[in-house]
Amino acid sequence: MLNKSEFSKIRQEMHSLDLKREEIIQLSREIITISKQIIYAAQRNDMKSAEPAIKNIKNKVNKLKKINISADTNINSVAFQEYVEAIAFYEFVKNRRIPAKSSLGVSAEDYLSGLCDLTGELVRKAIYDVIHKKFEEAEKIKDLVHDIYGEFLKLHLRNGELRKKSDSIKWNLKKLEEVMYDISMKGSGLTKE
Repeated sequence: MLNKSEFSKIRQEMHSLDLKREEIIQLSREIITISKQIIYAAQRNDMKSAEPAIKNIKNKVNKLKKINISADTNINSVAFQEYVEAIAFYEFVKNRRIPAKSSLGVSAEDYLSGLCDLTGELVRKAIYDVIHKKFEEAEKIKDLVHDIYGEFLKLHLRNGELRKKSDSIKWNLKKLEEVMYDISMKGSGLTKE
């Protein structure tokens, strides 16, 4: 007849999977929250506030990576994308560099999605720089977004979430070009820092 001990094992297996899923969801939410804190601090050039959050987020990302992926909920992918965006933005503001995918230890798709989101933060940073008359900094940001866009054009992206996200790069580049054009049209009365 029916093997009831088999059902007992299945219940244990499903309970274990549910616990892993809950752990993934909780860690992912924490990573997303910390990512926003890092970006907020970096937008204000408050690197001291960002540094403890960087350490915290890296610990949480490492924990998330160790959980068996069979309990995947897709929120972990969002968390990895937010992580890429936050660390890349922080590194750009602090060191003028974008970390490589290998240094972040995420999938290619999560890395690329994070870079798509990064371009939106870079637009905000450039506008902040223009408001504070740091025109050369804004120009560097435009050049970086231009480079990111150029690299994405070389990818063969299928119609999916990453393909949709990559369109945001083009629009963010357009915004930056418009800002820089407006500055150039206002003439040499502007001083560069």
